[in-house]
Amino acid sequence: MIAGLGTALPPAAAQDDLWEGFFSQHYTGGRRGLAKRIFANSGVRTRQAAVSPLLEDVSGWSTERRMRRYQVEAMPLAKEAVGRALTEAGVAADELGLFAVCSCTGYATPGLDILLARDMGMAPSLQRLFIGHMGCYAALPGLGTTADFVAARGRPALLLCAELTSLHIQPADSRADIQQIVSHALFSDAAVAVVLTPQSRPGGYVVSDVTALTDTTTAGHMTWDVTDLGFRMGLSPQVPDVLAVHVRNMVDDLLTRNGLTIADVDDWAVHPGGPKILDVVQEQLGLPAEAMAASREVLATYGNCSSPTVLLALDALRRRPQPPRRVVMLAFGPGLTLYGVLLDTP
Repeated sequence: MIAGLGTALPPAAAQDDLWEGFFSQHYTGGRRGLAKRIFANSGVRTRQAAVSPLLEDVSGWSTERRMRRYQVEAMPLAKEAVGRALTEAGVAADELGLFAVCSCTGYATPGLDILLARDMGMAPSLQRLFIGHMGCYAALPGLGTTADFVAARGRPALLLCAELTSLHIQPADSRADIQQIVSHALFSDAAVAVVLTPQSRPGGYVVSDVTALTDTTTAGHMTWDVTDLGFRMGLSPQVPDVLAVHVRNMVDDLLTRNGLTIADVDDWAVHPGGPKILDVVQEQLGLPAEAMAASREVLATYGNCSSPTVLLALDALRRRPQPPRRVVMLAFGPGLTLYGVLLDTP
């Protein structure tokens, strides 16, 4: 059962301020007008940056320098999110049996899993798992794996998703590419931690089922390449079209094998990869506008934070005065891969 969820966010800036204060200076002619429209239509009002381009331009930094900065910035955010999740769950750090970390924006060894285990007093016998480079959908296989551990071992588990996309702003000569404009208009930073326990508790969600679908014929539509100057996002405009082909079948399969239909789902936590992604999900599943409200608000308030974002959408749902009893979580990423998780209250 999901017994605790904690978030940690670096300082936020308004989308308009990011455009006027940094990005607008790097486009000329028709490209400037196009980029301005993309930023304005991104669905993002504010977003966070551990390394804000308004204060510090890292676009010319080497990947090595960016990775060193990741270690500095990620640790305090991760520690804050983990601490909040453990406190809400009422679980001590040394009670954890498994600690899983998802991150595709920074790499080092010893990494967050080892350093946080040391600093927060987790047991030497703790099992650890690192999920890297899955991207925006990584939280859901992470959630499924930690839930399976709890069910099999009867011990609490911790999942952390921490991403610092702000470290990967690309050099000016690369930013004119449309795929880079879209990426720079959407992405943001966040850390979210989830504690799962074998014991039920009021307000918690049980991970009832997990499903996945990967269309490898579209593998080139979304990429996350390690370059000498940070990580470079490739984002084809065909991604929503591929999602439209598969999302209904995947959701129907998940629900049917649990004796359910779309009408039995109380609400939806959908990774807001962008406004078109949410539009496609809403259209293909035949959902009313309010079913996407939490996910659209997360996009508007936080931007696309990669792996933590779908957990931010879940957090928004569970904090409502009357939280939904049954939730489907959906996330999408490289592969192209679709993941779904069915959550129920006991």
